[in-house]
Order: sequence, then structure tokens, then C-alpha cells
Amino acid sequence: MPRDASADDYSAYRYLRLVVNIFAFCRLRPVSIPEYPSLTPKDVTVVIPSLEGNGPELWDTIRSILGTEPFEIILVTIDAHLDRARLMVKSMCTPKIRALSVPHPNKRFQMVRAIPDIRTDVTVFADDDVTWPRTLLPWMLAPLEDGDCGGVGTNQRLRRAEAPTFRQRFWDFLGALYLERRNFDCAACMRMDGGVPCLSGRTVAYRTKILRDDAFRYAFTHEEWLGQYQLNCDDDNFITRWLVSHGKKIMFQYHKEAEVQTTLENNWTFLKQCLRWSRSNWRSNITSMFCEGHIWRQQPWSTYAVHLTTLTHYALPWDCFLLFLNWKCSEPWDSQSRWTFFGLLVLWMFISKFIKLLGHYVRYPADFLLLPVSIVFGWFHGLIKVYAMCTLNVTAWGSREGADTDDAYRMVRVTQTERELAAEIRAGELFTQ
Repeated sequence: MPRDASADDYSAYRYLRLVVNIFAFCRLRPVSIPEYPSLTPKDVTVVIPSLEGNGPELWDTIRSILGTEPFEIILVTIDAHLDRARLMVKSMCTPKIRALSVPHPNKRFQMVRAIPDIRTDVTVFADDDVTWPRTLLPWMLAPLEDGDCGGVGTNQRLRRAEAPTFRQRFWDFLGALYLERRNFDCAACMRMDGGVPCLSGRTVAYRTKILRDDAFRYAFTHEEWLGQYQLNCDDDNFITRWLVSHGKKIMFQYHKEAEVQTTLENNWTFLKQCLRWSRSNWRSNITSMFCEGHIWRQQPWSTYAVHLTTLTHYALPWDCFLLFLNWKCSEPWDSQSRWTFFGLLVLWMFISKFIKLLGHYVRYPADFLLLPVSIVFGWFHGLIKVYAMCTLNVTAWGSREGADTDDAYRMVRVTQTERELAAEIRAGELFTQ
């Protein structure tokens, strides 16, 4: 029974990455903690950029981090909230926490503000809504025993609402699958070529000497977008690209004892989070593939399996296109064979929608009833990606109270003088390498 090669070619392009990633995900093993580690939690300073500088969620975050016994925690908020941050720090009755501030909400500048005060070899950045297990730091430090490793990320799970309403459970389900999918992609790419799409800023470890580098700090606080704007969001994407472009290994520790819990919006503003993440992916992946280009050589599989999907992966039109192609290509077949093949294709497409999320359904079997919701949302997400592509100059959060008060600082038009200074800095960096 002859078939048109176009259907086979498209199916191979679309599903090769899934099959290979499943194999790679199953083969990945975390870096073990050495018997006599050279790095311990006492070599770690944790930096927490925070808008509010206080509150129950931040309190719980700091308590969980203190349980891992780092050398110090530096909380960086804004000037307007510094007093309340200091009051909270004082109420915790520990000398391990300090509070600093910057004039405006700007995560990159909050992170850089803490760097001169760091006295340890390793810096961990953490969001103000995460929960750490006590075992986290030894597992994060294990890959840094390799001197070529510059950064380490962790797997993440959603901290679900207690006694949720159906609406909260609906949005929690979508948020949990987002994190599950991200864990899967990072683990698979790590096993294939050592690549990670992004070392998520929810919790990530870096060698402090990398962050102290003057060229890094200048580039980090003066990244340009489209040659016209200074970009002050997408901090974790920038640092990931910096490590790749400077020949540093990045690692992803996929292990239960290196699992960070976090919160996502459990109402309709989750869609605004998705839109913000999609814009960030567009900006960073375009920069990685077409401006810097290092990933094509250093991380070819990650480029194909993750970065290129920003341009090519739109579930609903491609699902319809694949079904149409295979129906047309099977026209010469007898009716029974044609419908059997079509049914098998639909079954395969259905399996492909949840197979890499199987871990979540094993942990929460009742969520399998919401599987149709995840499929429909996957189709809808294509519209979010298209809208994000058309609004890349928008940097608003839209999902956190007070977070957009100073949104104008996240993308600022740069002057010609600033552009010339940046060129001189880059030239000086190249000269010294």
C-alpha cells in the first residue's frame, strides 16, 4: 500500500523528539553526592529578590531555606519596603539573614545588588514563594564538584491548594502539568547533550566568581532587545545563555531530594503567567538561535527538541494537518485498512498528549479525569504563543499585585551613547579572553 512521503516526514519530525526524549528521560541519573564533598551548605549564600519584603509566604520560604543550613540569606526588596523587611528579619531571631534594597522593582538589579555582599563560593537565587526540602543543597552542590560546571537547576513541583474548590483544582492541574512538562524536557535534554532550555530562577545555583565578573554584571544589567531597548526581565534566560556562550557546563538535578515546591496562580490569571512565560521564551530562543548561535553546536538536540518548538509547535493546526495528510495518503487503501490506520493514529496522538506527564498522573490518579482539559488547553496555548509573538515588547506580569507599578523599568529605550559604551565593554571582554 503506497503512501505519500510527506505524511511520514512530518510524523517523523514531530514525534522523533518525543520518542527520543522518553528514552533519554528514563536514562537520566542525577549526579551523586560525593563521600567527601569539597562544597557544603556553609559555602552557600541564598539571595531572595522580593517585591513585598514581608508576608506569610515569604516567611515560609525563608524558614524552609534556613532548614538547609546555608551560610547566609540575603533578602533584596525595594526601598519602600525595606523597613518591613528588616522587621521580619528581626522577628526571625537569626543572624543569618540580611535585608538590602534597590529603588525600584527590578529583579536583575536586585540580584546584582546582593553580589558584592556575598562571601561564599556558591550563590543560590530563589524566588520568594518556594519551599525547599532539607536535603536540597547537598544535591545542588554535587554537580559543582566539577570545576567546569557553572550553574545547577532543580526539578520543581506545584504546591497545590489545600481543600481546593473545583475552580482552584482546575487551574492547579494546569499549573502542575506545566511544571511536569518542564521537568521532563529539562531532564531529557540534559541526558542527550547536556543542554537545559533555561535554569529556572525559582531556585538555581551559580559559582559566585561568575556573577562577580564585571563583564557579566554589566551585560546582565544592560542586555539589549532588538537593538533599541534595555531588557530588565528574563533574568534566568540571560544567565543560562551566558554560561553556554562562555563554555560553562550547566546541570539539572532531577531527584526527589532536590525537588523544590512552588506556587502558581490558581485562577484565570494563570493565563497571564503563561503569556509572560511565552514572551520570555520567544525573546530568549530567538536570541539563542539567531543572534548568539552557540546552541546549534553545543546543544544540537536541545535546539531541535525545545528551542525550535517555539517556532514550529502549534498543537491544534498540526494535529488537524497530520490527520488530513494521513487520510489523503491512505485513499488507495481499502476502507477497513484506512479506518484502522486512522484509528491507530488517533490513539497514538492521544497517548502522546499525556505520556511525558505520566509521573503526575501516577501521583494524582484522580487528575486523569481532567486529561481532556489538558488536551484542549494545549490547543488553546497555540493562540497564547501567537499573541505573545505579536507583543514581545510587553513585559507586564499581570498576575501579581503591585508587580507592574514600575513596569516601564523592565524594557527601556537605550541611547546611542549607551550603545557605544556597551560595544566598548564587549570589545574589552573579547580582548581579555
